[in-house]
Amino acid sequence: MPNLEVIQENNDYIVVNKMAGLISEKSPYENHTVEDQVVNHLLKNKQKPYIGVIHRLDRVTSGVLVFAKKKSILVEFNDLFSTRKVQKTYLAIVGKKPLKNKKTLTNFLVKNNLEKRADIVPLKSKESLKCILSYQVIDENSFGYLLEIKPKTGRFHQIRAQLAHMEFPIIGDEKYGSNQEYLPLSICLHAWKLTYQVTDSNDFRTYEAPVPKNDFWKFTKI
Repeated sequence: MPNLEVIQENNDYIVVNKMAGLISEKSPYENHTVEDQVVNHLLKNKQKPYIGVIHRLDRVTSGVLVFAKKKSILVEFNDLFSTRKVQKTYLAIVGKKPLKNKKTLTNFLVKNNLEKRADIVPLKSKESLKCILSYQVIDENSFGYLLEIKPKTGRFHQIRAQLAHMEFPIIGDEKYGSNQEYLPLSICLHAWKLTYQVTDSNDFRTYEAPVPKNDFWKFTKI
């Protein structure tokens, strides 16, 4: 099993840098998952550790992932997510430069279960969900343009679908129209930072995951 990269660990939760190619939680169809990695890590100090899956990342996405070590912490984080007191910041590399360096995208998305993808539709309907994100071009290299992305909603494949709809799909994301090759079971999408508001406080806490160690991610501004 691949090594687990721990960003932060305390008595309440563990923050890890998920590697692309693994799914987030245990599955009878997968030999290795991030949850399995966390279990093996926690077993070093506790016989029957509790692990709560707070949120997930797509298999092809890397970055910040948090697991609760207590049921009460899982409930607490679930409440933070449901009340939108958690802000995720992503980095994506696209091969085509966006027409505008900075923009907020608002679309309607329908989950396509047959093809396991999200489709952007022109009008609101009973099946569609509103999705909003803001992006900013912050750097470029020989492979493409680096975008900092802040989703305002948390829809299935939202970032991938919205960027592809604007005709600048994420590098490696063949499902959404990219013709640029990347690493197997991976796309150039990284959950870079996760910020949450500490319960009953005005304080905020941020965790940051280092970007993948390959030439695609060599930029001067991250």
